[in-house]
Amino acid sequence: MLDERVTIEYIRKAKAGDERAKHVLIDENVSLIKCIVKRYLGKGVDYDDLFQLACMGFLKAIAGFDESYAVRFSTYAVPMIAGEIKRFMRDDGSVKVSRAMKQTAKEMNEFVAEYSAKHGKQPAVSEIAAKFGLEESETVFVLGSSKMPVSLYGETGGKDGKERTLIETLPAPDNQEEMIDKLLLQEAIESLSERDRKIIFLRYFRDMTQSEVAERIGVSQVQISRIESRIIKEFRERLTS
Repeated sequence: MLDERVTIEYIRKAKAGDERAKHVLIDENVSLIKCIVKRYLGKGVDYDDLFQLACMGFLKAIAGFDESYAVRFSTYAVPMIAGEIKRFMRDDGSVKVSRAMKQTAKEMNEFVAEYSAKHGKQPAVSEIAAKFGLEESETVFVLGSSKMPVSLYGETGGKDGKERTLIETLPAPDNQEEMIDKLLLQEAIESLSERDRKIIFLRYFRDMTQSEVAERIGVSQVQISRIESRIIKEFRERLTS
């Protein structure tokens, strides 16, 4: 991966019409592009087509990136790449947003509307993330899963009184691979059955023992152990495949 300073230099060249600079940026960010492509495999679109769509989103990110956003290019590019793929799949009817994500998006919708009515401005991404207990990168993903009344490029007031776009409030991640893994894990959890999702939530987000979860669910501790092992195996296969 190119460091951020060199990346910015290539982005400037690409915007000036340097085709080689575009190819260098794609080549040096191919691992990031593939990570995003991987999460859409098995949904009715060939890998090569997904990769092409991801590259289109990446090129749009290059064209639309503004250094004044004060965020890493990868932070800006991830939702742009994913958005290009999701837009194609949604228009083609090949992908369905999970029920859990739809519900979260609906609740975010209501929160944004209430916040805007009360404060006269849209909430920052960090405020939405804090409200729903999510990472800011995950919040961006959920916001992009449905048509929301809040835009990542809509203006929101900062503490210094200056107007900023929501994308500017996103922090620059130190590890973009970790961010992608979190997005993959989020989707993996949402793909579970209601019972399995509850087990994982109680075990890893409420720190309950297998015996406590078994009592809550109404099965034996041995069954919880087997279910948990199966889920973890599936997670690992999904994140490393």
